[in-house]
Amino acid sequence: MDLKLSNHTATKAEVQAISSVLGDPDSTWRGGDRAAADHHVARGGHSLRDQRHRLLPVLHAVNDRVGWISRGAINEIARRIDVAPAEVYGVATFYGLLSTVERAERQVHVCIDLACMMVRPDAEPLPHGAHESPCLGLCERAPAALLIEAGDPQVQQVIAPATPVAVRAALAGDLTGDAADEAPVVQGVPQCADGAIDDLVLLGRIGRTDPTSLDSYRSAGGYLALRRALDIGAVAVIRELTDSGLMGRGGAAFPAGRKWDAVARQPARPHYIVCNADESEPGTFKDRVLMEGDPFALIESMTIAAFATGCEQGYIYMRGEYPRARRMLTNAIAQATARGLLGDDVMGSGTAFHLVVFLGAGAYICGEETAIFNSIEGFRGEPRNKPPFPVEVGLFGKPTLVNNVETMVNVLPIVLNGGVAYARRGTSGSTGTKLFCLSGSVARPGVYEVDFGATLRDLIDLGGGLTAGRTLRAVLLGGAAGTFATADDLDVPLTFEDTRAAGLSLGSGVVMVLDDTTDLTAYVRRIAAFFRDESCGQCVPCRVGTVRQEEMLDRLAAGATAASERDLMLDIGRVMRDASICGLGQTAHNAIESAIVKLGVMS
Repeated sequence: MDLKLSNHTATKAEVQAISSVLGDPDSTWRGGDRAAADHHVARGGHSLRDQRHRLLPVLHAVNDRVGWISRGAINEIARRIDVAPAEVYGVATFYGLLSTVERAERQVHVCIDLACMMVRPDAEPLPHGAHESPCLGLCERAPAALLIEAGDPQVQQVIAPATPVAVRAALAGDLTGDAADEAPVVQGVPQCADGAIDDLVLLGRIGRTDPTSLDSYRSAGGYLALRRALDIGAVAVIRELTDSGLMGRGGAAFPAGRKWDAVARQPARPHYIVCNADESEPGTFKDRVLMEGDPFALIESMTIAAFATGCEQGYIYMRGEYPRARRMLTNAIAQATARGLLGDDVMGSGTAFHLVVFLGAGAYICGEETAIFNSIEGFRGEPRNKPPFPVEVGLFGKPTLVNNVETMVNVLPIVLNGGVAYARRGTSGSTGTKLFCLSGSVARPGVYEVDFGATLRDLIDLGGGLTAGRTLRAVLLGGAAGTFATADDLDVPLTFEDTRAAGLSLGSGVVMVLDDTTDLTAYVRRIAAFFRDESCGQCVPCRVGTVRQEEMLDRLAAGATAASERDLMLDIGRVMRDASICGLGQTAHNAIESAIVKLGVMS
């Protein structure tokens, strides 16, 4: 096809980066040297177009190597995978971590989102070379920043806490001291730091085993669950999952057993499994802690899920701002593959399962399951209409199982001990334990594991109570798409059914504590700005509604007549909730409405 290439050419470094993913071109039609035999005949066009799913990894490779993606690089990528430059550009500009504008090789992305803005409300302007960033998933160590330095290899370095001194040092190339902070994972899990692991189901290995060692994981019971799964068979595994009553932990709370059974029953082949590790909800960091501190548990869980549902290929779709989690999982996959726990013959059972880490590039919307499919397939990460549902038509048009990290790791105790035993913890409607991301004005922020049915008061007490000298103003429950709780809600049991009855939302497990010093107006406006920026723009209710919502909050903050503006905003919120394609637009108004109605913000 005529790709309409411009006259821009790629640099040597860009060509090398592209070839590191696609391999060297073998003809002029694929970006190779001109040869007489190639002048008028194109060969292998269909196989070339089958490379579309490698578009995002190629864009990552170029961006990582030189710091941005030039017009010449876009031309070269278009030629190599037979995709129009306009489409390559459209995908490249969709993601926050990629740039089509030349920029410095060394950048620092400084979080300005909810947890970080609470500890630096009057922060000085960012130094030259630093960029504002949405939540980086480091809320327990706020304020946070991420250093990214282009090169071969690219350098990514967490900076937390991100003091002005540390940010300036990182920009100057000084990666020592505060600017090279690599805090132990156990720091983010206070229960493990205290040694209080007896009742922990999902966090019990963190701090006790070496996350880089397969032998260490197996010494703590690792891969016993996979062995039992292979012994009892796929049907029995799904029955145990159904008996457990496990509900999805990503926010939608869909019964996991029903989803697995639906995928397993689909006659179309192949089946795929995708672990949603793109947690980008402001205030959420539990999946990061699991991947960093217990990566083999996720791999074992996914292998069991693949066996039970007939999937031979799996993807861990991980947000691009998690450098340590990426290192841990890449290492764990390599070790598991070398030891026969992944690959063509898992544990000598004849079952094949291959697993890769697929990096996102800074798009909150890609936490939506069908947006993940588009992203992996090489398109803009926009959600798809449902039905058809992923269990029937998912990744590459085939039946696909999608669960998030926390949901997946619950599989191990269910298979090991049985679904009935698992269901004895928690409540009848919310079985098992739940991970909560406690942050904000508490003495010990971090990930906490409690039985369903514990209260907000219990959780805040586990975190050491409020910061000394502060009083409670509100609690953001469930994240930016969640709801606000007040002191009157502290004794509501944290279960799906009880929070729903109280008009609250568990969401992804965010518990962000706001004290009396919090500027609620600024806080709510930041939530609106987040959703306006993260909307993919595909559907009108969300694309326009999130902008109008922010504009009205700005007018209210500037002193506009409150009643009429609030009524209009609530009406727009209802339209977004009823008519948006996906969960982003459907929930983008939740916390704002909660703040207006329940907290009296801007009244």
